[in-house]
Amino acid sequence: MAKIVQVPARAIVSHGVIPTAHFLLRLGVTPNAVTIAGTVGVLCGAYLGAIGELFWGTVVVTACALTDALDGTMARIRGGTGKFGALLDSSMDRLADGAVFGAVVYYMAGQDNPYGGMIAALISLVAGQVVSYVKARAQSLGLDADVGIAERLERLLILGVGGLLGAAGLDWGLPAALWVLAVLSLVTVFQRLIHAARSDIPATEPGPAE
Repeated sequence: MAKIVQVPARAIVSHGVIPTAHFLLRLGVTPNAVTIAGTVGVLCGAYLGAIGELFWGTVVVTACALTDALDGTMARIRGGTGKFGALLDSSMDRLADGAVFGAVVYYMAGQDNPYGGMIAALISLVAGQVVSYVKARAQSLGLDADVGIAERLERLLILGVGGLLGAAGLDWGLPAALWVLAVLSLVTVFQRLIHAARSDIPATEPGPAE
């Protein structure tokens, strides 16, 4: 299934990312440094969100999350990503995602909100980690699970919209976004599992020798 916002979102992001990547490389900045800096920024934004600063938390997390595209672009311009760079990027992504959704759970736990936002946040937290795990594990087994209606960029965009709605005083905004995110994340998990199962074609056994 086509990803809901991937093409327009990534096209817009790439328009600004490529010149920035060239600029940083000319300054001698490495992709790994950008990866770590982006993660630190996301952790700071998650803290702001946890203490109730939804607007600034959303702005900081969204801005720093864009480094996920920036470091990869820088690596490709340099001629490819090393194995450690790929491992670092994936590890920092999981840390950042955990911090963001953990902060949302913490924030929602302190709110008198009738929309079940904390439950939706917990589902989104777990399902989001499983989405990434299924793809990584499938690739390690030689299977194809590179599909899904809501990948990391889409999930962060949906959460960002919810954060801005909540910051605008709409109590239902963040919980609504979290429920949408929870459903789409679970759908993505099953999409990837089904796609991986279909790609698991046993090698044809050789026929009897003549």
